[in-house]
Amino acid sequence: MFERFASGARQAVVDAQQTARDLGDPRITVAHLVVAVASGSDPAADALRRAGADRATLLDHLDDDGLDAAALGALGIDLDAVRRRADTVFGAGALDRAAGGRAARSRRSLAHLPFGKDAKKTLEVALREAVRLGHRRIEAGHVLLAVVRLDDTDGHALLRRVGVDPAALAAEVSAGLGTAAA
Repeated sequence: MFERFASGARQAVVDAQQTARDLGDPRITVAHLVVAVASGSDPAADALRRAGADRATLLDHLDDDGLDAAALGALGIDLDAVRRRADTVFGAGALDRAAGGRAARSRRSLAHLPFGKDAKKTLEVALREAVRLGHRRIEAGHVLLAVVRLDDTDGHALLRRVGVDPAALAAEVSAGLGTAAA
């Protein structure tokens, strides 16, 4: 299937693996694909940026430790103070170690990362989107259309968290793909 990927989509797959590695994740998820598409320089990345979902914003909203500082703050809990206290009592990086460990993350950083089930499905749906539109190559925009179509993934949830309207994004990306060379 990867032989049908255009350069922007191929780069998104490579960047998704690196994003997962950088975050210490054990596999590539749909959210990693979304961040990677946003890192590109093609119409799909432009559409994400216009929607307010650039790489930095998406990374800021990735939930890599399960701790929502704003939600905890609403309960009167200062996450930074908790981190400082945990570091004082249990040593530097105590919360990070509890969430998977830096040592484990560094061991995984050199290994090949597999695609998660949802990420595989997203790439398959991207192929279907390209076929549906009569395109011979899979573009990064087809990957975004697949993310929007599969609304039960972490990538779709990430788009929602940053305030992207998935239907509006799909319309813009579809229009851009319609004018692109097939």
